[in-house]
Amino acid sequence: MLLNDDFTPMDFVIAVLQKFFAMGREQATRIMLKVHTEGRGVCGVYPRDVAATKVEQVTSFARSNQHPLACVMEEN
Repeated sequence: MLLNDDFTPMDFVIAVLQKFFAMGREQATRIMLKVHTEGRGVCGVYPRDVAATKVEQVTSFARSNQHPLACVMEEN
């Protein structure tokens, strides 16, 4: 899941969804808007190890670009 914050640009969130979750621009935009309006959005459902890797990749990428974007795992 991606969590909303007041600082990460919407275009960056779309780029993250495309890069790490293999989404097309339209789907990524829908998820970004859900994160923006509802505070969180589901990026996908993965086995625990894959999800943990994606959380680490997204968090590292966001920090390296000076954005506070939060990506978290949630058990189903």
